[in-house]
Amino acid sequence: MDEKIKKSQLARLGRIEGQVRGVARMVEDDRYCIDVLTQIRAVRAAIDKVEQEILHDHLQHCVAHAFHAGNAKERQTKIEELIEVLDKRR
Repeated sequence: MDEKIKKSQLARLGRIEGQVRGVARMVEDDRYCIDVLTQIRAVRAAIDKVEQEILHDHLQHCVAHAFHAGNAKERQTKIEELIEVLDKRR
């Protein structure tokens, strides 16, 4: 993974970790359910963004490398990995 992207994603994941702790405090404090659910949606959206950016980086580097420099087996492995990840994402 590109170092700039890695640093950015680690920072984003740190913020998400803080959001999750905030949601836990909201539950502990018996906050209004809709407010808790709204924060849970925000956490999910942030995680989805991290996933999207890491997938983009993977396609740009790992998959592109396999298709330009790899052999047929390596290309097929990358295709199967992507299909599996995208199936689980649904």
